[in-house]
Amino acid sequence: MNMDIPVVILCGGHGTRMKEETEYIPKPMVEIGGIPMIVHIMNIYYRYGFNKFVLPLGYKGMKIKEYFLNYKFHNDFKLSDDGTVSLLGDRLNKFDINFIDTGLKTLTGSRLKKVRSYLENKHDIFMLTYGDGVSDVDINKLLDFHVSHGKLATMTGVMHPPRFGLINHNNGLITSFSEKSNDLPSLVNGGFFVFNKKFIDYIDDGDYIKLESEPIDKAVASGELMVYEHSGKWACGDILREIEDLNNMYNNGEAFWTG
Repeated sequence: MNMDIPVVILCGGHGTRMKEETEYIPKPMVEIGGIPMIVHIMNIYYRYGFNKFVLPLGYKGMKIKEYFLNYKFHNDFKLSDDGTVSLLGDRLNKFDINFIDTGLKTLTGSRLKKVRSYLENKHDIFMLTYGDGVSDVDINKLLDFHVSHGKLATMTGVMHPPRFGLINHNNGLITSFSEKSNDLPSLVNGGFFVFNKKFIDYIDDGDYIKLESEPIDKAVASGELMVYEHSGKWACGDILREIEDLNNMYNNGEAFWTG
């Protein structure tokens, strides 16, 4: 089942909270241990058998395209005197990626709607996450939970200080979702969503629909959004200090998201 289900990684935003890094590259290309964040995220899914990715591109999307066009050369290789190139081993994961330009200023929900045609699969299920979050969440257990409850949408909830959307729920059914909160640490939106394709019907046409507002609100009002509570580790690289923390973890052998 896994190999047939696509994973959308939202990677079109400007990364305005981290201008030091994102003036020249998009935020998913910020490096952790010399490896772009987006590759770390793809490796999380790959470890559980998912290798099909859809990348809705926007700000400096060409940088992402260029990186993956040359991805195979992150292996060792030989350049012969006649100009031919031969790979010396193949230690990189095999990704199947659709790169889709969804506009420079398009918001997250609208980006998702613009890639709808690339999400076809026999299960009518797809996954989605942000281009700046890593976790040791068990993706297969997350998928099993989604299939078991029969609703249209599952959001992974993590315990974290409340800079992220606050989740209130009753036995897993999300009863309210506040995009921002100033309360004490509580269950918040950690990304790592699973959706039935019909969820996209909640997204209106246009470029300025934010996934975390109208579409999620409609799913909550319809009783179609469940939370998968992840009690393990999760981290976000949204600001420079968080990127520094992630690099320290990686360099000290504490990168929990690498398995």
